Amino acid sequence: MKNKIMLITYADSFGKDLKELKWVVDRYFKREINGIHVLPFFPSSGDRGFAPVNYREVDPAFGDWEDVKALAGEYELMFDFMINHLSRRSPEFLDFIEKHESSEYADMFLRFKKFWPGGEPTQEQVDLLNKRKPCAPCEEIRFADGSTEKIWCTFDDEQMDLNLESEAAWKFVESTLRFLMEQGAGMIRLDAFAFATKKLNTSCFFIEPEMWDMMKRVQGILDEKGIPMLPEIHDHYTVQLKIAEHGYTVYDFVLPVMVLHTLYSQSSRRIRHWLSICPRDQHTTLDTHDGLGTVDVEDLLSEEELQAVIAQTEKYGANFKWDYSQKALGEKRVYQINCSYYSAVGEDDDSYLLSRAIQFFTPGVPQVYYMGLLAGENDYELMERTNYDRNISRHNYTVEEIEAAVEKPVVKRLRRLMQFRNAYPVFDGEMSLPGMEDSRLVVRWTDGGLEAVLDADLKARTFVITYLDKNGMEMILNLEEDFYWDE
Repeated sequence: MKNKIMLITYADSFGKDLKELKWVVDRYFKREINGIHVLPFFPSSGDRGFAPVNYREVDPAFGDWEDVKALAGEYELMFDFMINHLSRRSPEFLDFIEKHESSEYADMFLRFKKFWPGGEPTQEQVDLLNKRKPCAPCEEIRFADGSTEKIWCTFDDEQMDLNLESEAAWKFVESTLRFLMEQGAGMIRLDAFAFATKKLNTSCFFIEPEMWDMMKRVQGILDEKGIPMLPEIHDHYTVQLKIAEHGYTVYDFVLPVMVLHTLYSQSSRRIRHWLSICPRDQHTTLDTHDGLGTVDVEDLLSEEELQAVIAQTEKYGANFKWDYSQKALGEKRVYQINCSYYSAVGEDDDSYLLSRAIQFFTPGVPQVYYMGLLAGENDYELMERTNYDRNISRHNYTVEEIEAAVEKPVVKRLRRLMQFRNAYPVFDGEMSLPGMEDSRLVVRWTDGGLEAVLDADLKARTFVITYLDKNGMEMILNLEEDFYWDE
């Protein structure tokens, strides 16, 4: 994929469906957006698309495959594939419920009675697990023959875990990935992949070497069409470094909290260290549909620094998702911060634009969440009406709301910053970090005879971007005017 900005959006959040999504991006963000990560647009029974019922259909509320292909004709698209689980309402799981042991999908799902000796884990084995709930990760399913058994369920109770030790599961994986590639996928995001390999008496999270075997097998399928994979994982930053060493593109999930620390503390010391060691083949984020991960910055920030970030975001209206893994050691520990990024910087335009400038000068393909694109504030009404904390940063914009938002001064300036990041051909070159006092952050990119420099004053929350024109003359980027570069 091109090293240009990618939008992250639900199919019904940037306009009510895929047609309106394309219309909005075509009209207002054609030069600012090169790719679009359309979050799961398949029929789903839960977790806002992440409990897919059938990958071979587009949810009729969003449109159809022709709408997807119309987007793919103009923008590079990323699709999600949930390799860890499938909806309990899927044809495969319903067939399993109906036929039980005689179902061709009986081994496709992970059954407690076949995984654990004796059919149940001990408390010690449960405690070992990297969990997303405060109990054994299972759902008790009643079958048509009247029997019941526990099926592994890492996340939402609609999401039944696949058994990747079975050929039935791999037959499903392979056929589904090949279908998605035919529908215009330019990249596949491998959702929750670190939970997909299970091994007795382990955390059942990022198990080696089984994890590498699984990723190699998935990438082998995608290689048939030359499509890259983006594995999604929130964990200690060294895991991302390890994945990058194996030749895969990774997410920079360190950046969201690291940038907040940089702005709150007015010190560049920690982020300079991260920029010096972070993978170069990565996708950068400040905000996503999932919130801001805290586990990703452990040992890059001190415990006191991390807690200071958490406390400040709480003052700005954030809520939190809690960690139930063994790492929490029985304490109430924040796993993710739920907050729009604009609200996380105090809804201050200068701080927000500085945070985006830092992202755009970080190595990797920048991803901008749709709420971030419009400098959206926390949506408390949606959160309270749906009784779901993560919805604080999942506002659904109508076309009319978008038309109003693009007129905001902060959005106009952000668009021009994005135009520069997309058009000025220096960000595939070399990055350097000239030594400066901690209250400043200077990032320089060079490629051939071109150069771009971000010089940020963290105390004043201001920055200047300079670049060389084709004659080698130094220019200052003007965020009050559209940026053009004739390649």
